[in-house]
Amino acid sequence: MFKDTILQRLIKKYPKPHFEDRSEFFMRELIKSVISQQLLVKASDTIFSRFVALFSNGKFPTATTILGMNDEEMRHAGLSYAKVTYVKSIANAFMSDLIDIGKMRKQSDEEVIAELTQIKGIGKWTAEMILIFTLNRPDVFSIGDLGLRRAIENLYGITDNHEMIKLSETWRPYRSTACWYLWRSLENKNKSV
Repeated sequence: MFKDTILQRLIKKYPKPHFEDRSEFFMRELIKSVISQQLLVKASDTIFSRFVALFSNGKFPTATTILGMNDEEMRHAGLSYAKVTYVKSIANAFMSDLIDIGKMRKQSDEEVIAELTQIKGIGKWTAEMILIFTLNRPDVFSIGDLGLRRAIENLYGITDNHEMIKLSETWRPYRSTACWYLWRSLENKNKSV
């Protein structure tokens, strides 16, 4: 898959990634992504669980239900005022048909990013993570991801963003898989790869 010897070593060291199309849970995945922004995984998982628990039966709510929710109740789950606004913006996008899952499945990565970044609280990084982990796109590289940049610096000694992008071009058409292995390499950063 990769001629890159560093990636070849990572592939031998870590299990194969399992990507799947999760587009049937699109609103849930977008909201989870927004809640997790700038938080550690454990904290974001806790807040997301509390958010879901606000709704009957602990099932993920509809866009209508979210829009009817009192902001202060959402705040009690641990969401900041900004994230409450972002979650409601996502719900509005589904209510107004800005988000059309069938259409997005057929769009290019760039078109999906352009559509998603129209929603308040969704930036390019969040859209790229949705492409990889929700829409199962095989060739996404997120230069805005701090972890990826750190992994490339650790493994390749490259610090310049343009050089990182150039390196990522050699991983086409499987840059999403390359990213996954680079993220995994950070788990054992004190051990040699």
